[in-house]
Amino acid sequence: MTSRFPLVFAALLTAASGAFATDVAEGAAGRMVVDTWQEDPTQVFDSEGISLDDFQWIARPIVVFADTEADPRFIEQMELLTAQLDELAERDVVIITDTDPSARSDIRRQLRPRGFMLALLGKDGGVKLRKPSPWSVRELSRSIDKMPLRQQEIRDALFSDG
Repeated sequence: MTSRFPLVFAALLTAASGAFATDVAEGAAGRMVVDTWQEDPTQVFDSEGISLDDFQWIARPIVVFADTEADPRFIEQMELLTAQLDELAERDVVIITDTDPSARSDIRRQLRPRGFMLALLGKDGGVKLRKPSPWSVRELSRSIDKMPLRQQEIRDALFSDG
């Protein structure tokens, strides 16, 4: 009588190695996006192929959704954000846009916007703010500066400088 264990084990190992290879490839893509952002924190990213998990404990994503790039609220929001990218970079903000509902990006499925929406996430990955209309960098900065982790970052910067 032959044992089926080696066959089952081989099948599981093959399936697991395929999943592992996919996870490694996705992880590498995520690291590339994070590396690109760290080299240039003023860069704006399209949501396609990006996972919010890639930025957990590294950056605060601001995701701007619209049904089209021609949405006046999207245009206004992007003008507001890009006018003060240095302020946002100072707060470890990464800007991600999604203007194609038909693409059904992972970020769109996760945050479920309806039309235009601005979402601010903390470094912990939690949604801190959702807005149905454009917000200025000043308003966003105030919201970020009230977050406990940001407060700690400010204290750490004060003590490390003096």
